[in-house]
Amino acid sequence: MPPEIEFYGVLLPGLLPVFLLSLVLMVLLDLMIGRLGLYRRLWHPSLLRFALFVCLFGAAGLLLIH
Repeated sequence: MPPEIEFYGVLLPGLLPVFLLSLVLMVLLDLMIGRLGLYRRLWHPSLLRFALFVCLFGAAGLLLIH
């Protein structure tokens, strides 16, 4: 587990940068999927968005630990 990050005297979780990076990547992929029109072919677009974020965050977290 990455150590905590001190930000103006407040301790933040070590996975916060990974979370923010995953969020940015998910938004970029979401924009790309939307522009390609793939959301029209999906049953539940919001479920895909959530699953995409979980996969990105989990993969980045595992890469950080190892």
